[in-house]
Amino acid sequence: MGASGPVVVIGAGLSGLAAAMRLAGAGREVAVVEAGDVPGGCCGTAAVGPYRFDTGPSVLTMPGVLADTFAAAGEDLGRWLPLRRLDPHYRLTYDDGSRLDVVAGADAMAEQVRALCGPAEAGRYLRFRRLLEAMFQAEWGAFIDRDMTRLRALARPYALARLAALGGFRTLDGLVRRHLTDERLIRAHTFQSLYVGLSPRRALGIYAVIAHMDTVGGVYFPREGGMHAIPRAMAAAAEKAGALLRYGVRAMRVETGGSGVTGVRLDTGELLAAGQVVVACDRAAAHHGLLPAEAGDWRLRRPRFSPSCLVAHFGLDRRLPSQAHHTLHFGREWAATFDALEAGRPQPDPNLLVTYPESDTEAAPAGHATLSVLEPTANLRGPADWERLTPQLTERLLGRLSGLGYGDLSGAPRLVIDPPAWRRRGHSAGTPFALDHRFTQTAWFRPSGAARRVPGLHFAGMYTAPGVGVPPVLISGRLAAERILETSP
Repeated sequence: MGASGPVVVIGAGLSGLAAAMRLAGAGREVAVVEAGDVPGGCCGTAAVGPYRFDTGPSVLTMPGVLADTFAAAGEDLGRWLPLRRLDPHYRLTYDDGSRLDVVAGADAMAEQVRALCGPAEAGRYLRFRRLLEAMFQAEWGAFIDRDMTRLRALARPYALARLAALGGFRTLDGLVRRHLTDERLIRAHTFQSLYVGLSPRRALGIYAVIAHMDTVGGVYFPREGGMHAIPRAMAAAAEKAGALLRYGVRAMRVETGGSGVTGVRLDTGELLAAGQVVVACDRAAAHHGLLPAEAGDWRLRRPRFSPSCLVAHFGLDRRLPSQAHHTLHFGREWAATFDALEAGRPQPDPNLLVTYPESDTEAAPAGHATLSVLEPTANLRGPADWERLTPQLTERLLGRLSGLGYGDLSGAPRLVIDPPAWRRRGHSAGTPFALDHRFTQTAWFRPSGAARRVPGLHFAGMYTAPGVGVPPVLISGRLAAERILETSP
């Protein structure tokens, strides 16, 4: 077939769509095959009666990455997917009854910190904010926005030295505590370690850039259609650029010949000829039948998966006029919650992320609304009996929500997604967060973006660099497309 032949992308999630948009925009022949009936992958959607829920990521940061993806397909993001910046980005509530709104602007945010923690801590916060900006600048171009699974990409001594000087190779907890003293503010800048599947005491300080993306860069939301509007717009833009999207068909096997990949066998029996293939689905599962044996990666011999989550989506018969879009409710415990997750147990006193997409007016009937609650919990590698545990955690969650002022939701229409349900949706170990980001699963140690022994076979998504989150998976799709265009312009 040859490297310049058609490209087949397996999976119409954000990373697969990002690769398809860039390749089609560059004039390549591209086909995307998706087992589901709609685009989105992890960024999915579901309905219970008249209520529609986003079943994937709820936090969108770094919209410039998304805009760049659309630009590569010759399109303007604002025309396809208007976004609004959330105000506040987050609302953080604490066990003592206090709260902190994370808002735009250094001065406005410092005023929030001053009111909660006092003027001395506000001064420390402003200095820490400048540190976060310096760390972000040091990391973005040198590490996050490039293919770190290539060994030569690690040879950046100045950038590494700069990160070390800023504290990037301390623990995240140690880095933040070196600059901030109020426990509430420390939690506000370390809870993001859950995004990379680790406790703040184990995550590297380099992941403080996630706090920068959230608290400084801002959090966004589509003006219409919820988060699922993102893959819908991406799929439409990819098709306009010339990509062929096929839904309801499953890739069964990547076929290879003497010179590399030759095509993708579908569950219909059809063979799609291909000179290049991008695998943008669950990488761990793909090694059980989809991929040839030669595509094995030593980095996946002993994978360490992130914790999972229990998510409850509720249909409300009322609006919540004073509710923020994102509210993080911290429990009394802190270290013990991470200890439990590391041991494969549910949190004893869970921290909850509540999402109330009040601007998504089409998600519920007039005068009604939706509410989604995420509780981090163990993945399926732990000892839990989920047939017994899920009802217990759901009842505990209902009680906690009632105590937080959300009322009695026991009779509300709801959809609960637990770790076994995540596994049924195609996520290895029952976690939608893939591999955690410990040092031995970061950068070059994360599974490679290309199969060294199978020319033409590429990977995108959470399992390769940069990793988990909307901006990282979009970047992974770009990196896959760039590798293809480098080898077969």
